[in-house]
Amino acid sequence: MASVEKKTKKRWVAGVTSDSTHPPPGLFTKSASVIARSLASKKVSPKGPTSGMRMLTYFINRGGRGLSATRRAELEKAKDLLSKRIEKEKQAAGHKIA
Repeated sequence: MASVEKKTKKRWVAGVTSDSTHPPPGLFTKSASVIARSLASKKVSPKGPTSGMRMLTYFINRGGRGLSATRRAELEKAKDLLSKRIEKEKQAAGHKIA
């Protein structure tokens, strides 16, 4: 059998240089509800909660295998809460137009 060489791939998350959200230090170590509430705020995500959702997804992807199962579960729960909030805002905006 031939030896398997380990390929080094560049990870796309390493090259991201976005400045659309400004999460406070240590935010992603808190509870899901605190994370979702903070990422939905205009102070942290001036462009809205959708921008906060992208930041959360980026953080999860950046953490990769280094995230513990419990931390990943908490972050996924925060994504669910934030997603529900985004959906609620979209529905409210839809009622304003009609």
